[in-house]
Amino acid sequence: MADGGALMRNEEGIGAVLGVLKQQFGERFQTGHAIRQQHGHTTTWIENQMPDGVVFAQSTQEVSEIVKVCATHKVPIIAYGTGTSLEGHVNAPAGGISVDVSQMDKVLEVNAGDLDCRVQPGVTREALNTYLRDQGLFFPIDPGANASLGGMTATRASGTNAVRYGTMKDNVLNVEAVMADGSIIRTARRAKKTSAGYDLTRLMVGSEGTLGIITEVTLRLQGIPEAISAARCSFPSVEAAAKTVMAVIQYGLPVARIELLDAMMVGAVNAYSKLDLPKTPMLLLEFHGSNAGVIEQAETFGALAEEEGGTGYTATATLEERNKLWQARHDAYWAMLALRPGCNAIASDVCVPISRLAEALRASETKAAEMGLMAPTVSHAGDGNFHATVLVDMDDPDEIARGRSFISWLNDMAIGMDGTCTGEHGIGQGKKSYLVRELGPETLAVMAAIKKALDPDNIMNPGKILI
Repeated sequence: MADGGALMRNEEGIGAVLGVLKQQFGERFQTGHAIRQQHGHTTTWIENQMPDGVVFAQSTQEVSEIVKVCATHKVPIIAYGTGTSLEGHVNAPAGGISVDVSQMDKVLEVNAGDLDCRVQPGVTREALNTYLRDQGLFFPIDPGANASLGGMTATRASGTNAVRYGTMKDNVLNVEAVMADGSIIRTARRAKKTSAGYDLTRLMVGSEGTLGIITEVTLRLQGIPEAISAARCSFPSVEAAAKTVMAVIQYGLPVARIELLDAMMVGAVNAYSKLDLPKTPMLLLEFHGSNAGVIEQAETFGALAEEEGGTGYTATATLEERNKLWQARHDAYWAMLALRPGCNAIASDVCVPISRLAEALRASETKAAEMGLMAPTVSHAGDGNFHATVLVDMDDPDEIARGRSFISWLNDMAIGMDGTCTGEHGIGQGKKSYLVRELGPETLAVMAAIKKALDPDNIMNPGKILI
């Protein structure tokens, strides 16, 4: 396998590994075209690159055995959870073996008194919260898709609750991982703080399977709030909505979620989720706390919104209404696709300092219109993170070129504002060319040195993050 440039297939090694894994795992090792295509699946425009085989692991020890076989023959290994990533993370550009951990789906331990739990990587966020509900606990990171917790850890996922509860890096206490030689490590204990050596937990969180395969995760939990209220408010412009968000953050209002939808996105959500929201830019919010605290937060937000021309402010604590509103938000990706049936989405997830959000959103909206592109936008506004998703006809080369040009401009704009080309999706294949612009060649050289030290044969998810 080549270092740096184009990746080369190791035909001899792949052939040997296919034979060994078939003998070792029987029906849990599959080489059919359909299942390989599924495991090269990406939910965006990036081309599908299939692995040569898929093995369904059921334990950390099995993952270790698979990695050792692949390491012996220098064959790529790509971890797979639910396949909801957006930057080609599960693609196999040099072929190899997809290790599907979806059957490693057990909640291993819940320590209610310490507000933490230990799970296998195939547990999804929805399954975990269903399991925890009777204990009055929940896991707050909500990227929208029902992603696996191993995948969320590997991509340093975020989502709608991040403004209050942080991202995966803030909520992972330690991980167990299988490294490139098949060895098994645990990065920390359950203590809430530690100064013991290098922070390997943070190194693995966001490593996108390029350093090892995560096989267990210990997570921080939260108590289910006494009261939860959802609210929505319409604004005359995206800029007015973004200015309200900045006021909320500067005021110190402890909102749990604050999402911004532009007018095009509101129209898409109305059509897809059968709603009747005003077709103007909108903020969706959620307040957590005591009954009195939630009421006070909602009233304070109403006053801040009014100063920026907010109208139609409505709050509800009814579970059915709250779920309906947030399900519509979570269905936003599919709602966008429905605006142009048959088209693909080029997803973006730039993030800028909150003080630059209004400027960035306005510039993005203007640029898309100038380029004749349909790019509905939704924002995790409390973090300065937004998704302008370009809907592209993949049979139209000119439109594809304009779509790529817009995304390139958008990433450069965010970096120029001292922001980032990816707030939560990760680098994968799609954002590699922007990483050097954001961090510089010296920083990438340090990353490459870490990768080389831990994975000298570049078998762990090659072709991702580093060029």
